[in-house]
Amino acid sequence: MTARPRGPVRGVLMFLAGLMLASGVIRVGLGLSQAQAVPAPEPPALDQTRDSCGITPKALADALRQREERVITQEAALADRMAALALADKALESRLAQLEAAEASLSATLARADGAAEGDLTRLTSVYEAMKPKDAAALFTAMAPEFAAGFLSRMRPEAAAAVLSGMGSDSAYAVSVLMAGRNALVPTD
Repeated sequence: MTARPRGPVRGVLMFLAGLMLASGVIRVGLGLSQAQAVPAPEPPALDQTRDSCGITPKALADALRQREERVITQEAALADRMAALALADKALESRLAQLEAAEASLSATLARADGAAEGDLTRLTSVYEAMKPKDAAALFTAMAPEFAAGFLSRMRPEAAAAVLSGMGSDSAYAVSVLMAGRNALVPTD
């Protein structure tokens, strides 16, 4: 619900509406007198059209011929570029195939080396497991704790326990801490 304007505001609005109405009436009245038929201009004669163009058919044909020659030259240059790109593409594909072959060969070599190293570690772990626990403990005490923890974590639990029990308490503690913290930073997700 809106309130109607009162007092001087209403008078001002009425005055403005009256001025707008008067302006519209005056414009409609003036516009009716100007709305009369205007005769259409006569079409120019055929000879006038040719002269107003300013270019003769021969000159137009020459300009079109020159443009066609430029287009043909540009098309030839574009064809040369396309041929060069095709040649570069073939060379790139050849190099890519060579790189893929070299990568496959390197991967195979690394896999063989990893397999050989893993085989060596497995055999050495078996040797340590077959040793008397007292002799193995003396050997593991002399090793760096990181190195000893690596072998002890690969051994069967009962063999590793026998070796750890034969080691000195400081060495056994250092190796145990390393074995326990080995996978502590591995992401769980």
